[in-house]
Amino acid sequence: MVEPVVGEAGYDLEDLTISRAGRRFVVRVVVDKDGGLDLDAVADVSRAVSAALDAADESGDEVVTGEYQLEVSSPGVDRPLTLPRHWRRNIGRLVKVGPLTGRVVGVDDAGVMLDVAGEHTAIAHDDLGPGRVQVEFNRVDEVADDELAEFDDDDEDGMEDEQR
Repeated sequence: MVEPVVGEAGYDLEDLTISRAGRRFVVRVVVDKDGGLDLDAVADVSRAVSAALDAADESGDEVVTGEYQLEVSSPGVDRPLTLPRHWRRNIGRLVKVGPLTGRVVGVDDAGVMLDVAGEHTAIAHDDLGPGRVQVEFNRVDEVADDELAEFDDDDEDGMEDEQR
């Protein structure tokens, strides 16, 4: 019942869990789409799913008996990459799959192209295990000078950061 509602809103249902928390249930819905989500999209999906659950309750087709708390979110960085769309949505990111760690440089119907230590390695979707995005923190020397230009040593009050 939830998947068609999420699909009509233009998103992919990545996960749905229902668990008990005391006297009520917690309904967790994880959605994603190409280009990612913003808070407005999460709110839109939350309203649509809530309306569908309430309509099912009113018609006697209860999905969740009694009170429930609805949580709608996007997948976290720790979500395994298992489907072609997961890989496509992470082009440019550093990932670990099996013993390999490389940057996703391309994805098509056949598989994934990784840049591993400067060499491109093609892996068919059927041969891929679950991949994991690796969190990267840029070093200051890797940030472009124009990105740093907006940060000045002196703020409008004339004090340098070290003086604060």
